Amino acid sequence: MMESVAGAGVVVTGAGSGIGAALARRFVAEGGRVIVNDIDAGAAAAVATSCGATAVPGDAATEGGVAALIGVAREVLGEIDLFCANAGVARRGGEQASEADWAASWQVNVMAHVRAARQLLPAWLERGSGHLICTVSAAGLLTMLGAAPYSVTKHAALGFAEWLAATYAHRGITVQAICPQGVLTPMMAGATAAERLILTDSAITPEQVADAVMAGIPGG
Repeated sequence: MMESVAGAGVVVTGAGSGIGAALARRFVAEGGRVIVNDIDAGAAAAVATSCGATAVPGDAATEGGVAALIGVAREVLGEIDLFCANAGVARRGGEQASEADWAASWQVNVMAHVRAARQLLPAWLERGSGHLICTVSAAGLLTMLGAAPYSVTKHAALGFAEWLAATYAHRGITVQAICPQGVLTPMMAGATAAERLILTDSAITPEQVADAVMAGIPGG
């Protein structure tokens, strides 16, 4: 596990708003050298400017996009100490949801994490340290009625994080999976009436999520 965020090289994907933006700002405040990534270049630039981070826009889900992001991040940071796989999509519907919605959910919510691990682990294992934070969801522990693509892929994301932790903890790799039930983000704005009924009263802010993440990092 990282001894401290201060001085660490940090990458946060999906950081143009919501949890990712809150994490990026908090890591900078704690002394981290932070890359803000988002598929929306304008949003990434705005967050980076607001906190003194570096914007590296791009698609953090595709194989090429992940490789490009990590390549640029290493050029800027020297090395990546902590990677936050935070980008996600919430596609609704049941078994009849479109092939496109199922595919997008799988690529962003699951394979983005797998592809980041492929790129990061060789260097991390060689040096004996590295920290991966996967933004999952309570839907990965329970379920989200009316949103099968989201729920199923969040279960898979949690399963992959657990597998990584079990496989590489003894070699210095730390994996955190964060599973908030409801967070006041732009994603929440698209919630159905039923979802709002369940989530609104208990929803927390992105900053509260960032506080919880930092509580698990020494010196954070």
